[in-house]
Amino acid sequence: MFGWFKKDPEKELEKKYEKLMEEAMQIQRSGDIKSFAAKSAEAEAVAQELEQLRADKGKA
Repeated sequence: MFGWFKKDPEKELEKKYEKLMEEAMQIQRSGDIKSFAAKSAEAEAVAQELEQLRADKGKA
């Protein structure tokens, strides 16, 4: 009945991924390569989670 109030987990993960990549870019520009690598790895984990969600959604 109130399905339009539910947040789409796919969109939430996309927003989180974009935010992490933006943060990683800013860190890289500041020259902190170790923090950039860590933030990029975090973004990659979100990207994999997003891919898994899309794959599961396609099977259903």
